[in-house]
Amino acid sequence: MTQKEALDILKTGRSVFLTGAAGSGKTFVLREYISYLRNLGAALGITASTGIAATHMGGVTIHSWSGIGIRDSLSKSDLSEIAEKRHVKRSVKDASVLIIDEVSMLHHFRIDLVDQVLRKVKEIDAPFGGVQVVFCGDFFQLPPVHRAYEPEAHFAYHSETWKSLGLKVCYLEEQHRQNDLEYLKVLNAIREDKVSAEIINILNTRFGQERGEVEATRLYSHNKNVDTENDLELSKIKTPTFEYHMEERGRHNIVEALKKSCLAPEVLHLKQGAKVMFVKNNFEQGYVNGTLGTVVKCGYEEIQVKTLSGNVINVERESWRVEEEGRTLAEIGQYPLRLAWAITIHKSQGMSLDAAEVDLSDSFEKGMGYVALSRVRSLAGLSLKGLNQRALEVSPEVLEFDKNFRKLSKTNSFHIQTMGKEKMEKMHQEFADKIRGEWSTKSGKIKPKIDTVEETQKMLDQGKNLKEIVKERGLKLGTILDHIEKIKEKDPKYNIYNLQNNITKNKFKEIYKAFQKVGLSEDGQRRLAPVKEILGPKYSYEDLRLVRLFL
Repeated sequence: MTQKEALDILKTGRSVFLTGAAGSGKTFVLREYISYLRNLGAALGITASTGIAATHMGGVTIHSWSGIGIRDSLSKSDLSEIAEKRHVKRSVKDASVLIIDEVSMLHHFRIDLVDQVLRKVKEIDAPFGGVQVVFCGDFFQLPPVHRAYEPEAHFAYHSETWKSLGLKVCYLEEQHRQNDLEYLKVLNAIREDKVSAEIINILNTRFGQERGEVEATRLYSHNKNVDTENDLELSKIKTPTFEYHMEERGRHNIVEALKKSCLAPEVLHLKQGAKVMFVKNNFEQGYVNGTLGTVVKCGYEEIQVKTLSGNVINVERESWRVEEEGRTLAEIGQYPLRLAWAITIHKSQGMSLDAAEVDLSDSFEKGMGYVALSRVRSLAGLSLKGLNQRALEVSPEVLEFDKNFRKLSKTNSFHIQTMGKEKMEKMHQEFADKIRGEWSTKSGKIKPKIDTVEETQKMLDQGKNLKEIVKERGLKLGTILDHIEKIKEKDPKYNIYNLQNNITKNKFKEIYKAFQKVGLSEDGQRRLAPVKEILGPKYSYEDLRLVRLFL
């Protein structure tokens, strides 16, 4: 199935299992769909099975979003208690779409717990309370972690809720990470459990291979190897060490959870010549999560990194935050870098690496070898340090389920291709109308459509402040600020002076002065990161964006 076909199915409102090999573009499709839904003004649950995966998507863990935490069962009193939690009621009650990324690492019994919570909170006795559910992941990758005190862990497709959802399977077949045909042969052979002598011989050619001027990231099975390797390599560099401390604000427990899920360290130690990896996407600045480079300059307020492609990037601080109804509950700020001589295979899941040295001699989980090897874009970027038999194994059960997923996806692909443009557009429109809340059960009429930016402008024209707009529209503050920026870009003279009431005079004045001090960047833009660097964590990026509108 193509990415476009998958998006067409998602836009019909059907619950979907979005899958495919590593590098097939699952995350891209999710981001495109999230953008589409936000433009409709949808209330979304953007979640993942782990904090790291959730951070990649700009969301939270499904455990936090649903309120189940680490529970492995729910009593009636537990369910009532969760349903009354303020943040659960707010996030779940209005949600029309729930996205769960990296579903392979989510325990089957916890999916059923989430289902119970949604039924209870939404008071609708239907799978997941009637919301559209989008599961995303690849069961050939790492499975749920089983702890001694928990019930036996099975893959998500064993849950009762999964079976009852009637999921449309979208199996992406294009490859956007690897274009090396020989390497694709290796990865597909592992995935299909058809590792032959030829495949072993290809892998053997990569033992001890060196890669270019920037040393490859080393992937290990265990944390202890990673920490030892990074500390040792940094100590070999004789240039001065600079420390960059993470900034934080908001609720302590949420801040701590953000820290654990964020790949950027709480204290970043850097030296000129250090090997680093970017841990966030910033297409404007020229890097993505997994881009490798070398620190060519670092100082009190300046870090420059030269990437493998030769680009020199002036690295600015980034923020990771948890928001609720337009309010920032917690936020951390750090340079989006970590030492990258070594990283665990588990933390590499979801990344695309230019070059990697992989030690699979201590592989202990089926799928670990596939995850590690599929991080690399080409065979030339792979250097093998160790390999055991377990690394090349995949679950026989997953193989069987995967065959069925492929068959279902082909059927769905055929249906979407033969449906006809008119029928498909009608289904898209019906779901969009439902999302917008355009159907009035009282009048039985459809409200006239209005562009989401125009809706915000209409409310501004009525003199409403940001808090009122955020509450009435059910959107995040950042989204409303996006709208206002577009309005100002279209009409620079548009009057927004009533928005000054959303910020104190002293706060406005201090931020305004910081912008004046920083001035314009080389491309004539007013960047937020340098201003944030001056002001520190006491002001949010939303505060800065609001003041920037007046410049």
